[in-house]
Amino acid sequence: MARLDMTLLEVVEATGLDHRTIRNIVEGVSRPHARTLHKLAEGFGVSTDELFKDPYQAGQALFDRATNPIVADVIGEHPDLFASWTQTDFDELYSRMAVGGELTKEGTLASAKEMNTRQELMYQVAVILESDKANLMREFTAMLFREVTSIE
Repeated sequence: MARLDMTLLEVVEATGLDHRTIRNIVEGVSRPHARTLHKLAEGFGVSTDELFKDPYQAGQALFDRATNPIVADVIGEHPDLFASWTQTDFDELYSRMAVGGELTKEGTLASAKEMNTRQELMYQVAVILESDKANLMREFTAMLFREVTSIE
């Protein structure tokens, strides 16, 4: 509510929830049900996870956006690169810094491509871990982990 500068009445209108429900949540009198959280998130235009974020992080995200303005340009110029991104992904990209300060367009593109590659790899690993090859993946991962963490 505060971040969006919404009044209690505006939240009621946006969410379809009863004003007493909203007031009780704000005052800490009651704990909302999952359905209520979903309506709140939908009314605020955010994911349900966003409701649980520390307000400090929201301020940090605004700071990151203000200090990395080129990122918004790159997102606008290459929407296909960001098609399946979540708010957390965007927050991570905005929080990245280059040597000496903000990201350049080239640095932003490189970071976005690297993040997409990592997401695809994580998806592949998750699929393998749900298959009959899960033990092989665990053994291979353990071997690689030992190799990269061993002190020579």
